[in-house]
Amino acid sequence: MEPAVVCNNQSNGDDIIQWFEDVSENAELVQTQTLRRILELNWGVEYLKKWLGDVEIDEVDECALESLYTSLVPLVSHADLEPYIQRIANGDSAPLLTQQPMTTLSLSSGTTEGRQKYVPFTRHSAQTTLQIFRLAAAYRSRVYPTREGGKILEFIYSSKQFKTRGGLTAGTATTHYYASQEFKIKQETTKSFTCSPEEVISSGDNKQATYCHLLLGLFFSDHVEFITSTFAYSIVQSFVTFEELWRDLCIDIRDGSLSKRINVPKVRKSVLDIISPNPKLASKIEAACEELEDLDWFGLVPKLWPNAKYVYSIMTGSMQPYLKKLRRYAADVPLVSAEYGSTESWIGVNVDPCLPPEDVTFAVVPTFSYFEFIPLYRHEQDCNLAVDDFIEDKPVPLSQVKVGQQYEIVLTTFTGLYRYRLGDVVEVAGFHRGTPKLNFICRRKLILTVNIDKNTEKDLQIVVERGSQLLSKSRAELIDFTSHADVVNQPGHYIIYWEIKGDVEDMVLGECCREMDASFVDHGYVVSRRSNSIGPLELRIVEKGTFKKILEYFIGNGSALSQFKTPRCTSNNVLLSILNLCTIKRVYSTAYA
Repeated sequence: MEPAVVCNNQSNGDDIIQWFEDVSENAELVQTQTLRRILELNWGVEYLKKWLGDVEIDEVDECALESLYTSLVPLVSHADLEPYIQRIANGDSAPLLTQQPMTTLSLSSGTTEGRQKYVPFTRHSAQTTLQIFRLAAAYRSRVYPTREGGKILEFIYSSKQFKTRGGLTAGTATTHYYASQEFKIKQETTKSFTCSPEEVISSGDNKQATYCHLLLGLFFSDHVEFITSTFAYSIVQSFVTFEELWRDLCIDIRDGSLSKRINVPKVRKSVLDIISPNPKLASKIEAACEELEDLDWFGLVPKLWPNAKYVYSIMTGSMQPYLKKLRRYAADVPLVSAEYGSTESWIGVNVDPCLPPEDVTFAVVPTFSYFEFIPLYRHEQDCNLAVDDFIEDKPVPLSQVKVGQQYEIVLTTFTGLYRYRLGDVVEVAGFHRGTPKLNFICRRKLILTVNIDKNTEKDLQIVVERGSQLLSKSRAELIDFTSHADVVNQPGHYIIYWEIKGDVEDMVLGECCREMDASFVDHGYVVSRRSNSIGPLELRIVEKGTFKKILEYFIGNGSALSQFKTPRCTSNNVLLSILNLCTIKRVYSTAYA
């Protein structure tokens, strides 16, 4: 979902921070109360009756209820709940997962497992979104105060909503939020408004929306207080687009016109109703851009938006590879990591917005869901048959997590998910009063594996970072990457796909490939490479624009640009077909020759 909103009213900010301090101090009690509240609201639904029978929860105290619930209701994945969700989508109005009638379903991005999933969305989802945005904004305003009445340059996009077979509205969670009353409330109460009107946000054409976001952001350049999007990727892509189109944008600002590339009538009208000719501003931007071109666009943000206090977005996990590029654009403007959540539930807030994204932690908000944590342990190095990426222990409640331990998060939500395995791996970095502060590590199942080797998304990112550092010899830049474990051809081996800006000699690419292969430290991988039961790492260079084709594939299948994350490891046949058709060079590692 979209991070946004700055809390300019200091008393309101203090109020919501004090609320969070109180619930954090009593997180253990708040969690038992949250579970009771969820069960009271949804008591008698088909799914709960299946496991809890006719137990009268009013007669069970909170601690006993917590024990009863976790002993009788099983841990589940989305696949276990999918039959219920599908019945809801098909029009079954019986209370299956919630007592509240379900009228809306969210779509997950689909970039993790290659297909989108329905997730229940209720008014509670929009309300918690507004709440966490207000809370996060209050913490940010303590470090980076902003002016009331300022503008926000938001690269935000709605995708098309549609009706399921049963008549429910379906779309991305961000789309639902932008259409909600809460989004309007957020802007009206804070007196900070996005530069773009609703017609641009909901245009349905990401390229046209990005152009309009940039145009209006420049038109209001002196009023922009911060720049934001859901994911860092969207901001980087928008600025890459700006590098190509800045001359056209300057023409529109000078003349008060709008490029013919914007052909959606309601979008054209909404933008032309806002802008007016401003030759002086256009000349100022032209001069800045000519200077920025010579600097390879270093410092774009402070040069064009001189009053911007920070850049705000999700910058953890699969977004970390974009930080280097984003820092070049931002120069000395701080990068602030946005809150931690998922399509299923919000989880934690960034209470230390001054920390760099690499060090950010998220304090769990104990009222949003009932949280459990599955302790995870790495396999012993002499393990010969690894059937999973981690060894698991029994789930523990929020109050029993330990600093330094890694866990998978389990959710019980107000929207009808019960002991739902989120698939996120986190590490407890400390506590904010009584609630844990989490460091996001990686997605659980996004791993490269051929046989006994197990490498996570985090492992892959470290390897790619080390390999790509060698590109500096050619003054080239890594644009994006993904990977695939090829088990069809024997011996199986890893393939890493790179899109590069600039020319790189084959010798340098060979060094990059060798460095990456040698940088995988997983014992199973090292042993397998030495015995040649895993073949040499293969680096494939793809032509310029390949990852935009991948983006267009996901958007064409219903994802919103706001929600898109490049899959770091894929077995999706369509994606592999795009990558392989666009491959222009192959290099093999000599690390274990």
